[in-house]
Amino acid sequence: MALYLIAFNDEWVPDLTSEQLRERAASGRAVMEEMTSAGVFVFSDGGLDASTAVCSVDPSSGSPVFTDGPFAETKEHLGGLAVVDVPDDAGARYWAGRIAVAVGWPQEVHRFPHRIAL
Repeated sequence: MALYLIAFNDEWVPDLTSEQLRERAASGRAVMEEMTSAGVFVFSDGGLDASTAVCSVDPSSGSPVFTDGPFAETKEHLGGLAVVDVPDDAGARYWAGRIAVAVGWPQEVHRFPHRIAL
């Protein structure tokens, strides 16, 4: 099994009414329930945007320097994520496709390069 990150940028979410957003969230939660039933669900969360950034940390001086907001000016912000534990890329693609269709916006899939067994 391998861990995969399925994520989207907040900017990929179309302008939706509050009701439409609630409907999409409910569809997304239904897919998370399917992932749980399939035994591949690890973690998910969403609703992230520029307003949820707490701080950035710059270690270049040898000590952490904390500043408010994002480190660099950017219009892209992580909007949400899910971590799944599946056998291969095909499994990650399957669940990413299910999420994308459920919520109606693109998703990215990343394989974590190393998994250390504890």
